[in-house]
Amino acid sequence: MSDRSAHAAPGRLTHWEKRTEVPLFVASLFFLAGYAVHVLAPRNTEPWRDLALALVGATWLLFLADYAVRLRLSGLGLRFVRAHWLDTVVLLLPLLRPLRLVRVYTAVQRRRDRPRLDLYARAMTYAGLAAVLLGFSAALAVYHQEHGAPGATIRTFGDAAWWVCATLTTVGYGDVSPVTPGGRTVAALLMVCGLALLGAVTGSFSSWLLQVFTREDEKRPPERG
Repeated sequence: MSDRSAHAAPGRLTHWEKRTEVPLFVASLFFLAGYAVHVLAPRNTEPWRDLALALVGATWLLFLADYAVRLRLSGLGLRFVRAHWLDTVVLLLPLLRPLRLVRVYTAVQRRRDRPRLDLYARAMTYAGLAAVLLGFSAALAVYHQEHGAPGATIRTFGDAAWWVCATLTTVGYGDVSPVTPGGRTVAALLMVCGLALLGAVTGSFSSWLLQVFTREDEKRPPERG
């Protein structure tokens, strides 16, 4: 690759990501909706379950095409896989796409002069929304793996949602828990990602409170001796 092509590659990649990030996020919501219908709809509701599965496959192929285009435009070759490891993980596990919310927000803000929210509000909003979407995705995935397994305690989607809440908040009642290898894999991913997101919310909120209290102290008139 020539020097001119090497310098042009990042620009083309940035332009592509700027134009596709929001549409791909909408596609990820369709993916999640299709997966939810396929998992939660009764088995006698054909052809809706088959249509939902087709929607899941079509949107995943869209994610694969986007990944291939970005790999091509980056000019990095196979080094793109290591340099963009989160994108690679999200391609293999599309239910983790809520973690890309920050990139969607960045793509939207590029079209404006300045962010509408301050730093702490942006961090709390991103982490909160990502935690909700990730929790819903994890509840669907663990219910899909567990509800028909012998000896499973997660029999309904309500059980799965309760388990997600207990896991995300680190309460861990233990009344329901996954027993299958797939369910426990989902649990491990949820623990890692969920704790990081909720830690970001808690840390940002604490920093925001400290900032508010500091401003109040600075406005207070000095005490007389």
